[in-house]
Amino acid sequence: MKYDIIVIGSGPGGHVAALKAARKGKSVAVVERAELGGVCVNWGCIPTKAMLKSAQVYHYFESAAAYGIDFEGTVRPSLDKIVARSRGVAEQMNKGVAFLFKKAGVALYEGNGRIAEKGVVEVVKADGTTERIEADHIILATGSRPREIPIMPVDGKRIISSKEALTLSELPESMIIVGSGAIGCEFAWVYAALGVKVTIVEYLPQMLPLADEEVSRTLERSFRKMKATVLTATGVKAVRVTDEGCEVDVEGKKGAETLRADVVLSAVGVKSNIEGLGLEELGVKVERDKIVVDDLFRTSVEGIYAIGDIVATPALAHVASAEATVCVEAICGENPEPIDYTTIPSCVYTTPEVAMVGLTEKQATEQGYEIKVGKYQFMASGKATAAGDRDGFVKLIYDAQTEKLLGAHIIGASVTEMLGEPALAKRLGITARQIASTVHSHPTMYEGLLEATEEVL
Repeated sequence: MKYDIIVIGSGPGGHVAALKAARKGKSVAVVERAELGGVCVNWGCIPTKAMLKSAQVYHYFESAAAYGIDFEGTVRPSLDKIVARSRGVAEQMNKGVAFLFKKAGVALYEGNGRIAEKGVVEVVKADGTTERIEADHIILATGSRPREIPIMPVDGKRIISSKEALTLSELPESMIIVGSGAIGCEFAWVYAALGVKVTIVEYLPQMLPLADEEVSRTLERSFRKMKATVLTATGVKAVRVTDEGCEVDVEGKKGAETLRADVVLSAVGVKSNIEGLGLEELGVKVERDKIVVDDLFRTSVEGIYAIGDIVATPALAHVASAEATVCVEAICGENPEPIDYTTIPSCVYTTPEVAMVGLTEKQATEQGYEIKVGKYQFMASGKATAAGDRDGFVKLIYDAQTEKLLGAHIIGASVTEMLGEPALAKRLGITARQIASTVHSHPTMYEGLLEATEEVL
């Protein structure tokens, strides 16, 4: 069979690329070796958010008295039901991708895809049989997997990755989470909210290392309120599995010590899925575990493209989808505008949530900008006060010369839904005066954007 485009991988990059191409009249085939929708739908973004919601509902029950709600009896989390709901949500989204493929006329090949030669993809199916399909354009969108480090080999029982963290059969009494990026923080909040004694170990000086320092400090305080232990500037030296659980040797501000817990969750980043694709044989250029591409996602070999976690751009689902759109438009000869990576939004779905786009205060200063910083504390917000979630703030960084927005950093309840305005403002070069002259509805959390801007002015 010959197609216009073959996509290897069906995650947020792959399935968006396939559907965009099909809607533009191209014949498209997708090769997928695991579940449709990739890690995001099945083992990442979606099931994690389902677990976070269950933990949040339990947290609400524990706080019910503060809202004037009295009830009798014991409220306790049922992990098997929480996991079942999370898996059900993932399955529903997985079926949604299958439906969209069928509706758009995208052919699906289940198996391992490998570029056998230029324009030819070899698909090895589960039964060992092989099928070859052809296309003038091949898009690689094979995503990533949890990174393993030698001192902390994942066994799926005592030392687990994010995948096992989504399907535990029972709540451990204690858990050590190594790494405090988005994945580590979100699982830390889930299990701390469900009553697990959580210890977070972070090698860098602050948790959530890519966030603004003030945001990170506020998030760290929120974890401490939940009686979670946060150890920053702390390195893991060794991990041992014992009959009782795990022992973790660390070295940090207090010197060397040994931590103990039932389970260790490794959340130390991701590894690109670039093995077995035939890249070396074809001469596709790879540097530091990433496929080298230009701004239209063309590799060093004509007719082969790469998007998502396997290229050196932010490993975020919405980034992969945006790259898919640009890649397909370029293949179709539409001359798309390259992605502006300085305006990529990023969210962390803890409680409080974290939302950020653009430069942090430290980055802006280091890049030589003269800045003005506006802040608004949610403790002054009528909406936050009424909702009983007053923690957090809006922090906006403006260029003092042009009054254009350089960065927005928000922490608070449901603030991931507030990121659209600052992301658009940064993308379009909107000024502080333009934002301040825009009427914001009341009472809302996003009034904080107006208040922080007016402080700058």
